[in-house]
Amino acid sequence: MTGDRNFILKGNICYSEGVHTLRTVDQGFLICQNGKSAGVYHSIPEQFKDFLVIDCNDKLIIPGLVDLHIHAPQYSFRGLSMDLELLDWLNTNTFPEEARYGDLEYAKKAYQIFAEAMKKSGTTRACIFATIHGPATELLMDLMEETGLKTMVGKVNMDRNAPDYLCEPGAQASEAETLLWLSHTRGKYKNVTPILTPRFIPSCTDDLMERLGRLKRKYRLPVQSHLSENLSEIEWVKSLCPSTGCYGEAYDQFGMFGGEEKTVMAHCVYSSEQEIELIKKRGVYIAHCPQSNTNLASGIAPVRTFLDLELKTGLGTDVAGGSGESIFRAMADAISVSKLRWRLVDSSLKPVTIEEAFYLGTLGGGSFFGKTGSFLEGYEFDALILDDSSLSHPQPLSTRERLERFIYLSDDRHITGKYVEGKRIF
Repeated sequence: MTGDRNFILKGNICYSEGVHTLRTVDQGFLICQNGKSAGVYHSIPEQFKDFLVIDCNDKLIIPGLVDLHIHAPQYSFRGLSMDLELLDWLNTNTFPEEARYGDLEYAKKAYQIFAEAMKKSGTTRACIFATIHGPATELLMDLMEETGLKTMVGKVNMDRNAPDYLCEPGAQASEAETLLWLSHTRGKYKNVTPILTPRFIPSCTDDLMERLGRLKRKYRLPVQSHLSENLSEIEWVKSLCPSTGCYGEAYDQFGMFGGEEKTVMAHCVYSSEQEIELIKKRGVYIAHCPQSNTNLASGIAPVRTFLDLELKTGLGTDVAGGSGESIFRAMADAISVSKLRWRLVDSSLKPVTIEEAFYLGTLGGGSFFGKTGSFLEGYEFDALILDDSSLSHPQPLSTRERLERFIYLSDDRHITGKYVEGKRIF
C-alpha cells in the first residue's frame, strides 16, 4: 500500500454510472485507496477514518477526461486553414508540418508545447498519433511520460499516397522502423505505451498492413487509425480495396480491426450498416470527433445510433482538425452536432443529452484504458477538481447544472487539481 495514494477528496462529486446515468453527491467523500477509487460516500466509512481528508470546499470533483484521438505534431497549426476539406487540408497543412519532425530539435520544441498543454488540460488519458519518425516519436513518449498522464502513443505508418518527403520507402522499411521504435519503447515507461498506427488505408499498402497485423499479434499491441471520415476518402478506399464490402473490412482482412487487442477508429461519420455490425462484432471503439468533422466539412456522425446499439464510443479532439485539446469542448460539440443531425438529417435520432456527452468523455472512452473514467469502486483514481466560482450566476444551481455550465463555459484556468492513478499532477 502506498501511503501518499490513500486519501479522501471532499466536495461536490459528479461521475457516470452508465451511458444515461450521472450521479452527483453534494459535499460527498471520494476515497482513494492505493491509487484506485474505493467509492463515493455521504460520510466517511469507518475503515477509512485514518485517511487524509482534502477539503475542496464548494468545488466540483469529476473523473479525468479521456481523448481517444489526437495528433501531437498537428498541435502547432491548430486553428489554421479551417476552410479546407479533409484531403486538401492534409496536403496543405498536415503533411508539410509532419515532415518537420525528422528534425529532432524542431520535434523537441513542438512536442514540449504539446506536452505542457496536455498536462494543464482536463485530459488524464489519451491515444496520440505522432509521425513516421521513430526517434521523434520516442522523444514525444519521453515528454508525455514526464507529464504523469496515461497515454498510448503511436509511430505513424504510411508507404503510399503521401508526398515523397513523408512517405516511407516501402512496407519492409516501415516495418523495420516500427520494430526499432518498439525495441526502444516497449516496457520503457510507467505511463506511456506504444500503439500501432497505420495512418489510414489509403496510405498503407497491403504488404504493410500484413506486416503490421503480424506485429500486432506478436507483441499484443492495440491499434489506432481512421475510418469512414469523408465521402471522397471512402470512395478512394473502394478503389484501392475492391474485394472488401466496407472500409472496416479493409482493416479487418489483416487482423487490424479489434479482437484480443483493442482497436480505436476515429470518426465513423459514414459507416454503413455492414460496417457498424462489424464494429460491434469486433468490439472496435469509435472516437467521435465532432469539432473536426465540422471544421473539415466531413459530416455529422450518428452518435445516437452508436449509443443505441451499445457500440464502444468515446470522444476525440482530433487536433488539429479540432482546434484545441479540450474534451469539455468536445462534449459540448457532441451535443450541438447531434441536434443538427436530428433537425437536418434524421429526425429519428434524438440529440445527445448532457449525461451522455459527459459519459462519452469519461467512462465511455475510459474503458479503452481499462477500468477508468468513473469513480465506481475499483476504478483507477483519475480525478479533476473544478473551480467554477468565477462563472457567476444570480441563482443557486444544482451540482448537475454547475457541471453543465462548466462544460460549456470553462477553460483550463478553472481546473485547480488533477490526479492520475491517485498521483497529483497539479
